[in-house]
Amino acid sequence: MFLGKFIRYIQYEKRYSPHTVAAYQSDLEQFFQFLNPEGQEATITHPAEITHHDIRNWMTADEALAPRSLNRKLATLRKYFKFLLAEGDIKVNPTSRLTALKTPKNLPTVVESGKLTDMLDGKLDDEERGEAIFSDDFAGIRDKTVIELLFGTGIRLAELLGLKKSDINFYENTIKVLGKRNKQRIVPLNNELAQQLKVYMEAQESENFHNNSLTFIVTNKGEAAYPKLIYLIVQKYLSNISTQSKKSPHVLRHTFATTLLNNGADLAAIKELLGHANLSATQIYTHNSVERLKSIYKQAHPRG
Repeated sequence: MFLGKFIRYIQYEKRYSPHTVAAYQSDLEQFFQFLNPEGQEATITHPAEITHHDIRNWMTADEALAPRSLNRKLATLRKYFKFLLAEGDIKVNPTSRLTALKTPKNLPTVVESGKLTDMLDGKLDDEERGEAIFSDDFAGIRDKTVIELLFGTGIRLAELLGLKKSDINFYENTIKVLGKRNKQRIVPLNNELAQQLKVYMEAQESENFHNNSLTFIVTNKGEAAYPKLIYLIVQKYLSNISTQSKKSPHVLRHTFATTLLNNGADLAAIKELLGHANLSATQIYTHNSVERLKSIYKQAHPRG
């Protein structure tokens, strides 16, 4: 079904991130499995034989899927068939007769920046038991560095995992980030974050790891950090300040952007810091600010 050719196209020509490439491949493999179930004789052997009915049947096969998930699957197929059409492998794009589902516009999930700052400053430590939220061993220093980086720069999970020691410039207090489509951007560091990075680097050196990983964030064994580790770190520490169900690295990215906007930062500047391709992607954070103003108005105005 030309899957390998398509994957090479989005990987090397479009330069999609490994996470995005894996998502595309997973969606397409599920689709092909639906068309030709394992153990049965294949009924469709070429993409030109696929119709919009086949696609619609696949998308509606799992009733539990949300509209947003269905739209993502449809977007995958649109890209795939558009590629095959351009390559001359098919003459008709079967997705042209399908339309995306309407999805509710969910506001970005954030945590209270004040509580997050207090936690990072050690103001939420358990004084009665003499316990600090962040331990002073390597794991604790690494975990605090992860939270500080995500909240202090707004970088994505993949960007955090791809960060190298050579990307950090302490002279200018900046980091070089490799974002989507391999697009680089420079993100400034505040003084507290820069100091935390230095503390982390010293702790890493004292561990005397033998593998000498170039990746900045590493495991307790000195190996390159992986997505699940970062998720577990974020969930563990956000549980100290929030009861909301969603506690992910992206929540800290949303909190970074919303905090800047609430404190008067220019939307165009936030766009550049986040590495958004266009301003429309950044404008969603203005809705959070409007909701905050409404809340303040209701609490403070006599007729609120």
